[in-house]
Order: sequence, then structure tokens, then C-alpha cells
Amino acid sequence: MIYPDELGRIGAFCLAFLLAFTFRGASCELVVSPLGPTLLHALVGDNVTLAVSFTGAPDPVVLWSMGDATVGTWVINSTAPPDIANDRRNVLSMDATGSLSFVHVPLGYTSNYTVEMAKSGLGKSSVTFSLKVFDVIQNVALNEPSGSAREGAARFTLQYSMQRGVVEQQTWFFGATEIQANSHYSVEGSSLVIDRPNRSDTGRYTVLLKNPFSLVTSGVNVTVRYGPDEPVLETRPARPFYLEGDSLSVSCTADGFPPPTAEWVFGTQTTVVAYPGVLHLPRVQTSNGGLYVCTLLNAETGVKSQNNLTLNIYARPAGHSTCSVHSVNDVDLQYHCQWPGGTPPARLSFPALNATRNGVGNLSTILPASHDLDGKTVTCMADHPVELSNCSITAGAPRMFLPVVTTTVDPDGKIVVTIDCLSVASPPALVLWSKGSEDIAGTAPHQISGDTAQLQIRDYIVSNFLLQNYTCTCRNPLGSQRREIQLEGPSISHSGLFTNHNGTIVTLTWEVPPTSIVTGFDVQMKGPNSQSRNLSGTQKRGSSAGFHTIQQKPGRARSADIFFLDPKLTYGFRVIPKARTTAGQPSVVQTAGPGEGLSGSAIAGLAAGIPCGLLLLVLLGGLIYMCVYLRRNKSRQTRYPKPRAVEKAVTAPAELTPHPLLTGGLSSPDSNRLRQVVFLMQHVGVECCFFGRFTVFHLACFLPQTSSERSVALPAFVPAPPVRTATIV
Repeated sequence: MIYPDELGRIGAFCLAFLLAFTFRGASCELVVSPLGPTLLHALVGDNVTLAVSFTGAPDPVVLWSMGDATVGTWVINSTAPPDIANDRRNVLSMDATGSLSFVHVPLGYTSNYTVEMAKSGLGKSSVTFSLKVFDVIQNVALNEPSGSAREGAARFTLQYSMQRGVVEQQTWFFGATEIQANSHYSVEGSSLVIDRPNRSDTGRYTVLLKNPFSLVTSGVNVTVRYGPDEPVLETRPARPFYLEGDSLSVSCTADGFPPPTAEWVFGTQTTVVAYPGVLHLPRVQTSNGGLYVCTLLNAETGVKSQNNLTLNIYARPAGHSTCSVHSVNDVDLQYHCQWPGGTPPARLSFPALNATRNGVGNLSTILPASHDLDGKTVTCMADHPVELSNCSITAGAPRMFLPVVTTTVDPDGKIVVTIDCLSVASPPALVLWSKGSEDIAGTAPHQISGDTAQLQIRDYIVSNFLLQNYTCTCRNPLGSQRREIQLEGPSISHSGLFTNHNGTIVTLTWEVPPTSIVTGFDVQMKGPNSQSRNLSGTQKRGSSAGFHTIQQKPGRARSADIFFLDPKLTYGFRVIPKARTTAGQPSVVQTAGPGEGLSGSAIAGLAAGIPCGLLLLVLLGGLIYMCVYLRRNKSRQTRYPKPRAVEKAVTAPAELTPHPLLTGGLSSPDSNRLRQVVFLMQHVGVECCFFGRFTVFHLACFLPQTSSERSVALPAFVPAPPVRTATIV
């Protein structure tokens, strides 16, 4: 292809040549002109000629320079051969026109060549040629240097190499994009220089090499080593805290190449985990909670990065929160709340007492005792991450109570009387004991329990327990209650008897007074000769002459079963309370069997009724005699005829005699005599009322009448005379 500049030069050369022959005798200036392009590309080994022509002077002197060095001289049309530098005679030569020829031009002849012609008396003329010798580009390789690309380094260089060839132009590409020289990329000779490489420079780099005779590309993949960045720590499953026994895993990841290895440090333990740096924690305990530090290491770059994570592993406190209130110096109240154990410990507070104060696991608050706190319920709030809890406590003064007296016998044979004074109080009441007017210090024979609620008295003799009254005073900061205890000897307050439907078994029950000292009971029976078998299986034979002991019961017993009774016979039972060898009054006799006779209450009624009945009969007889006597004195007065029944009633008292009282009880009176007595009493103003086995007589006798009165009933308009009344049971 011929370029416009070359065409211009050729045209100028032709014009000068024509003018030289046309006006030969008129010009006197030497002119050298190129016969072709002054820029020549030659393939190594080719023959090349730098052709020139001259005008204006015959046989000028020709001088060729290669750069600054002269490589050949000659006088045109001289018989002497051109003078060529010795080291270049095998390549260079000049023809008759002064042109310079290259035979099998080698690569080293690429240069600027200048031809200069001169003639004596004339000026000089010169022309410069540029010769570029190329070779075909072969076996191009683009290699990464021994030091791999690392993010943050000062620079990174890619350099190509080739077996042979001359490069006229090189072009670099990143991916499919041509690289333009800038602050990040620069081309230095056969190298591409990347300033401060980063992870975004990772990719494929390609170089394109070309000359007029060949075009070759070569590429390489470049990976920039970077990281690790700041680690990202995550737990799976993701929770704010974990409980004992849970299983979890913790991952430590960060962007980096090559993938970094993870090193976990917990306390003094170090664990190295490969990418992605997952640490597995099965069935964790509270001891596994704390700070976990993860360090990521890039083995190729040596860069480290670190981050940490706190694992919260909690344990629920044991049980539930508990509240209590205690006495401080018998003056102040100490409210106490606790919920022990747990990780972390529970936070406790009494909002109603002090909203700003709280404690961890255990909280106490002391307040002066006051009436406002008596019966006031105070709540403790317990806050734990796993669970919320609360408890309440109510402080109160001691309440009314009844002392409890129990009696036992110790191994030494002493009677042990235990008095318990338990009053409902919060805080628990302190019990003060006294005997009469003296305080009991807990020395022998007295012993006070650790909580002061119990007093034990030891002695062999029952009467020593009965000398003075005992007093217990229950007291706490909110108030006090006081009770006196008068101990009693062994006694029975009540007894009863139950019989089965066959009458062969009876159950005898009894009760004792609350303060009675009883260590045992003798169960006695009265009846026909029999063999009785007690609950323990032993048999005791008795006689019908009196009571005999058939069973012995401990002081806590309140009943006894008697077996193998004859339902056709009558038995009597009683219980004798005992304090060791001291016996108390027997219980009321309970009878079983047919013909049981009068009950105890009936016998008591008869005992009181017999004397009263005798007195009643005496009074009744006197009244009857008085009435008869007064009526006889009226016989001189005019009388109306009397009914026969009245006459019988008047004469009947003389025939009556009291029915004798039987020692076994009141027997029924003769029916005829009873009718006579009732008839007589109705006519003389005596009213009779019968209540069970008791007869109540109400006597009303009129006072003597005046001389004008008649024996018949008075008219209805006459006012009733005053009466005298007596009631006898």
C-alpha cells in the first residue's frame, strides 16, 4: 500500500529529474532524493535497498550513516569500490546510484539511516531513512511472578515472554476490556504493572502482541490474595441465651482468599477449625458460657483478623422463690426473700417496701415493727431471664391459742409432762415460760425446746406437777398472747359404750381433760365369771364380786375393744386413769347386756327425788288432814247434799299409806291406790303431773271459808280466795 507522503516524494523526485535534464546547464545545486518511502519494514533475512537519486552535480561523494556511525562512503562512478565498515561488509553494499542495500538483513540493523552527498563547490544534500527489521512473534507466554498478588501490596507486575519475534505494538486486556494507562495500571516494557492491587483485580489478563508480519495473544488468570475481613460470628439456633443441656454451634466466617482457618479460644482452651470455622457445642453447661474469641488466618498472606462473641448459658434457679419474715431483737421485722441457685442469680426486690433496693439471689430488708405491717401482705418479685417468680409473706401478731398437754414416761421412770404453746404468728412467736411468779430458765426439772414453744417437766411424783400454775407468753414484735395452764391429776371427763349388733363386742370410749396428767388407763369390767381377751391376745379371769382390770392402755389411747361377751349376761365397764402408779377417779360405769337397769342420770335423779318425795307425802298428809278438819267443823251449818264421790274422797286419805321406795329404783304404785289419790287430789285442789319417772305434785288448798260459805261451789261472780301453792319434785 502506497501512502500519500510516499507518492508526494516520488512525484517530487520525478519532477526534479526532468528539470535537471531540461535545464542542465542552468542549475548548480546538488539535490539528493529518495526513490521510495523513507520508512521501511523488513522481515529478518530479507534483502532491502534504501534507493536514492541525486541531481545538480556529477559524481558526488556519497556517505551513509547508521545512526551516528558512518557505515560506508564512495564517490559515484569511481573505479574504487565503496568503503564499507568492516563489521558490516557481509550485509551492506552500495550501487552506482549511491543507494544502500542490505543482504539478508538481521534484526540488529533496525535504525535510522542517513545518506549525505557532497560536491566540491556545491552544498550538501541528505536524506534519512528509517528501517525496522522484524521477526515473526512465536511462543508468547504471560506469567505471574513468583510473588502472588496480595491485596494491599505496593505493586503487582505481569510480564510476557516469547521465544522469538519483534513486537511493534502490545495491548493489555482485563477480561474483555482494554486496559488504559492510569494511576492504577501502567505498562513498562514487556510488563503490566498494577499499583496497590485489590480483590477486584482478580480475573483474566491478556496481552496482544503484533508487528507488520505477525499477531499473537497470551493470557493468564490472576487471583489476588486478600482478607480475611472482620469475622462474622453467628450461633445456630439463634437465641439470646441457652439453657443447660441445649446443643448449639457457633460459626466464624469472613471474606478472604484463600479461605482462612479459624482458631477458637475460650478461657485457656484453643480449638483450630477448618473453613467455615464452625464450633460445635453439644449439651452445654453453665461452665461453657462466656467469651469466645475467633481468630481467622490467611495462610498465604499471613493476615489475621479477630472477633469475639459472648455465649449466655443460663440455669433456672432451684424450686421457686420463698419469702419469710423474722424478728430482729424482738423490735424490728426482717423481710427475707431468696431464690437460690441459677445462672445468673435471680434479681429480687420488695416493691411495696423499697422500690429502689434489690438483691441477687438473696434479699433482706429490716423495718421497725408497726401496726401498719400487722396483717399486711408483702410480695417479693424475683426476676430471672429464664422465668419470673414471686412469693408473698404476711406479718402478724400472735393469735389466740390453746396449750396442748401430753404425758409420757421416760426410760428412767419419770413422768414427762410436755406443754406446747403454739400460736399462729409471723414471724414465729418467742415463748416465755413462768411458774407462778418465777420465770423458767430451762434448768432441771424443766427443759425448753430450741424454738421455745415446748416445755417439758420431769418428776416422779404427780403432786409436784400440781403445786403452781404454768404460764406461757407468745410474743413477737407485733404483739403477744398469754395463757395459764393448771395441770390436773389423772381423771376422765367423759366415757361412752358402743355394742355391736350381736352384743358380743363392746367398744368403750373415753376422754380426759386437756390439762390432765395421764400416762395410762386400766380398763375394768364387772360381771359374771368370764375369760376376757384383750387386744394383745392375753386372757384375764375375773369374778362377779367386783371390778377387775381386763386391759391396760397407754396414755394416748381413747378407746378399748372387749370381745367374747355373752349377750345374755349383763356387764359393767369403767376406766381408771393413771399417772404411773397414781390412779385417778374411775369413770362412770357403763353397762352392757339385758336388764341394764337405771342409767347413771336416772340414779342421780332418784337420789335427789326420794327425800323430796317423802317431804311431799308429809305435806300432802298434813294438808289433807287440815282440809278434813275444817270441813268437819262446818257440819253444824246447813249443807246441801254432798255427792257420794265427795264423801269417798274425804274419807280416802285415812286409808292411804305411802308406797315404800325400793333401793333398786322407783317401782310403779298400785293402780287402785293411784286412782284414789288422783281423785282425792282433784277434789281438794291438788294437781298432778307425770314426767317420766318423776311425779310433780301441785297442791292448792282453799283457806277456811266464812260462816256464810256453803260446801258447794261458789257462784261464778265471787272472787277467788287467796291460795297457797307448793311445788315439790
